[in-house]
Amino acid sequence: MHIVVPLRQSPDLVEELQINAEATDIDRQAAKLGISEWDEQALEEALCLKDGSGAKVTVVTAEGGQAEELLFTALAKGADRALKLAGDFSAPMDNHRLARALADAIGRLGANLVLTGVQSVEDLDGQVAVLLAAMLGWPHVSVVTRVELAGETAQVKQEHSGGVSAELEVRLPAVIGVQAARRTPRYAPVSKVRQAQKSAKLERLAVATDGRSGLRVRRVFKPEAAAQAEMIQGTPEEIAAKLVAILSERGLSR
Repeated sequence: MHIVVPLRQSPDLVEELQINAEATDIDRQAAKLGISEWDEQALEEALCLKDGSGAKVTVVTAEGGQAEELLFTALAKGADRALKLAGDFSAPMDNHRLARALADAIGRLGANLVLTGVQSVEDLDGQVAVLLAAMLGWPHVSVVTRVELAGETAQVKQEHSGGVSAELEVRLPAVIGVQAARRTPRYAPVSKVRQAQKSAKLERLAVATDGRSGLRVRRVFKPEAAAQAEMIQGTPEEIAAKLVAILSERGLSR
């Protein structure tokens, strides 16, 4: 069983993000990039399958940025193989172009199963797994919280709203969008990452990154502040009286 996990370099939302000079994307040269939190879940689920069935796990990510750091971290966690995808990733990659590049790579890797994060913090639309499956001609299931291998099929648990879940069977090869792994993603200490950097080798695979985009970003801008917080000072009694007065002025109290 060969499992491929695409890793997306996403901005750390704790950091202050800047917009690039063209106002079409964030400034990725200044941003701190890391593995998308949902891709972390997908990687952990793949490693759980490796622990249980001896599957081989390959991780791939677009070249540039913090690609090498991401890949060595994945190797330190237990991935078997790591590839940098080489192509024109200089322009912002919408999900159509990204899925096309991934499909080009995965089609040559001989994978039985692709586990992706269900979505990314950059768009939250959950379309990469769907588009990738369509381009590969494979079945697809998303919002998955557990995967079990059973011969030529995978048994998956899919999360629905209201605490409802479904158990589905999908034929392999397939693309699965992981919402959450069965356990908390494992931590790779710095010492293991450095060891991987010394002993492991990253591969490079040229992929097609051209073609029509499904979406063109015309402008990115920071949201305008619509209101300002007012700090109320004084004793508890004075603060309570001011709160009552404010609520009364706004017609929120009786």
